[in-house]
Amino acid sequence: MLLTPITQRVLSRELLDVLIRAGLVAVLAIFCFRIFVPFLNLMVWALILAITLYPLQVMLRRPFANKDGLIATLIVLVAFAVILVPTYLLGVAIAESIEHAMAIFKSGSFRIPPPAESVSSWPLVGRRVYDIWLQASTDLTGLAQKYAPQLKEASLALLGTVTGLGAGLLVFFVALIVAGILMAHGEKGHHSAVLIASRISGPENGAQITDLCTATIRAVAQGVVGIAFIQMLLIGIAFIVMGIPGAGLLALAVLLIGIMQLPATLITVPVIVFVIVTQGVTTATVIFSIYVFVAGLADNVLKPLLLGRGVAVPMPVVLIGALGGMVTGGVIGLFIGPVMLAVGYQLFWRWVKDQPRPETVQQQTLP
Repeated sequence: MLLTPITQRVLSRELLDVLIRAGLVAVLAIFCFRIFVPFLNLMVWALILAITLYPLQVMLRRPFANKDGLIATLIVLVAFAVILVPTYLLGVAIAESIEHAMAIFKSGSFRIPPPAESVSSWPLVGRRVYDIWLQASTDLTGLAQKYAPQLKEASLALLGTVTGLGAGLLVFFVALIVAGILMAHGEKGHHSAVLIASRISGPENGAQITDLCTATIRAVAQGVVGIAFIQMLLIGIAFIVMGIPGAGLLALAVLLIGIMQLPATLITVPVIVFVIVTQGVTTATVIFSIYVFVAGLADNVLKPLLLGRGVAVPMPVVLIGALGGMVTGGVIGLFIGPVMLAVGYQLFWRWVKDQPRPETVQQQTLP
């Protein structure tokens, strides 16, 4: 069928209009993204916190006569207190420890005890550890000068880490305030999320995908933060009972590396070695070592029980998404990874199962 010149001009004009509109929409989207991107992490954190804490908001509606604004404010204030009080105590403890250490070092009474002969018999690193330890006990100044470049790099790295933690804590507090605002309008937010998901994936999938994303974020919060908190309690109590120096700081380190999906054995194994070296092999140290080592591996048992609970996808999908998201996107990726993988998993299997029946195909092929 040949088109007349007039029809061709009309089609060309319509195609040009479509391209211009698409270009303008793309430019608008790019500008909106560039304006919003400085607040992207903040809003993602706020959304994660709001979804995680919203069941508490629903639970408190009856006692507070459905005053969502008041309930959200109380939740945010309690969360601030729960985070700020330990942070303040930790900062005071660190400042006092540093001040005490500097006072001892300036007084000249600081001495490192010489290592035991058994240290040199440790496999692989025993001889080197023994030599460094021995030099530290006899000539600490010379050892510090020898490793001055490494100490400088470690100090700068530690300073950068502390600065990053401070900035991250500030962003977290602001995100908590925004999360309170989102929780106060939780019903409207859920309705909007269903509309957006329905527009993207179809009306039949919108509510299911919204519920899946919500359940996945809550499962990760329970299965990652919850497990890390349980490990911190189990290991921290043992450290305190055994009288380990800086037991509170070490327990906090267990919590942080648990959230970062690193094994708690990074903390427990050096502490076990320290206890055995300083206190020897006794019944108490053996029991302590076995208990702390097993507690450091407890996440391997708890993750399959908590991480995928309440999610309509297999637990390995959530676990792989959490680990992969952590590697590629940091702590935020820990939540975004399993959400994206779970949604992709559900949509993929829905597409696989949504196949025409054989009789339908046969009817379509008949002349």
